[in-house]
Amino acid sequence: MPHIDYRPLGRSGLIVSTIGLGCNNFGRVHTASSTQDGTDAVVNAAIDAGVTLFDTADIYGAEPGLSEAMMGDSLRGRRGDIVLATKFGMDMKGANGPDWGARGSRRYIRLAVTASLRRLKTDWIDLYQLHEPDPFTPIEETLATLDDLITEGKIRYIGHSNLAGWQIAEAEYVARMYEHPRFVSAQNEYSLIVRGAEREVLPAARQFGLGFLPFFPLYNGLLTGKFSRAGGPADSRLMHSKPHLLESAPWPAIESFQAFCDQRGIGMLEATFAWLLAQPGLTSVIAGASKPEQIVQNASATTMSLSPADAAEVSAMFA
Repeated sequence: MPHIDYRPLGRSGLIVSTIGLGCNNFGRVHTASSTQDGTDAVVNAAIDAGVTLFDTADIYGAEPGLSEAMMGDSLRGRRGDIVLATKFGMDMKGANGPDWGARGSRRYIRLAVTASLRRLKTDWIDLYQLHEPDPFTPIEETLATLDDLITEGKIRYIGHSNLAGWQIAEAEYVARMYEHPRFVSAQNEYSLIVRGAEREVLPAARQFGLGFLPFFPLYNGLLTGKFSRAGGPADSRLMHSKPHLLESAPWPAIESFQAFCDQRGIGMLEATFAWLLAQPGLTSVIAGASKPEQIVQNASATTMSLSPADAAEVSAMFA
């Protein structure tokens, strides 16, 4: 089995594996984990490999809530082995009743957390994350409600996703001013190809002691070494659902990166994880998987590291 490292999530006592499992494929059509048996296989393989951070959301699955429900069944008897993270705040298409867009409100959060706990078949959520900014509800109301849920033992830590740098700063200021628990993590898109988080989000996360969790770290698989200008695996999600990304990909940079990996005798997947984990403030790389063998490969990839010079060279390729 691969050796996995563990890091604190920001300035908190929550310790997570440096490779996390993104659970958005559970219950998703055209994936090997669309069935309960397929999901069970991935969950068990992840736990056996030493992965502890499992990241889902109430909207994931072919229908809202399906990923959480399937995870709840898969985790029977193994709930204590993992750090369970889920999210609230995106449009559940009425599954939590009418919300009028105010999904960071006290009213809505109460409905959302009750539904997630029921589907996940658990008494607590380790990391409860605001999935996107709520344009209507003051962040103080959101934080006050999450504070209550921590006091009640329904959630342990809080994080956010898709916030801009100024919103991260505002949330930190409000939490301190009203003496609410502070967010411990920020989850935003970040990869060698999508570097926008470097402008304000990553500096804000470092300034306020947040653990950064990148999503789409492999840019839908383009950074695994399995794809070229001619295409890739026919059964991949990229080929099936997002073929346009192949047309818009920065192929000169990807091909330079492949040459860099070939010269050193390493895989692109391993080099991509190593580059990410070398970034200051980054805690864990959340990568999706729909098959057990993908879990093992992702976990093994985190055992490699890049020298500062090599990491800088890779950064320059995609600047």
